[in-house]
Amino acid sequence: MSVSKFNVEGHYDPTAYEALLRIERESKTPCRPKVFICSPYTGDTERNVENARRYCAFAVRSGYTPFAPHLFYPQFLSDDDAEERKLGISMGLAFLDVCKECWVFGSVISSGMAAEIERAR
Repeated sequence: MSVSKFNVEGHYDPTAYEALLRIERESKTPCRPKVFICSPYTGDTERNVENARRYCAFAVRSGYTPFAPHLFYPQFLSDDDAEERKLGISMGLAFLDVCKECWVFGSVISSGMAAEIERAR
């Protein structure tokens, strides 16, 4: 793409020029595909959080941008409060909608994971 410092009427337009240059530069930066990390949280939360961190690291090494809602939302929402848990799951599903893939980890499918898997389908 060739960016001109002049608009279509031939007038010097530095603001538009800088904006178009920025868009051109950003379009050349490769974006990693987003992947939703679906794994257990409830139960042994300490172990499950550590596992989710490992799964996210694996996704990064595999060339993806991971999102694990159970690493983020429990920072300010309580999993023990039914309304806050429901809200966290709902917000996580909103992120799932923009992910290219959903990766499921673990041998147990929790109710939250089941909702995520169903949404991914």
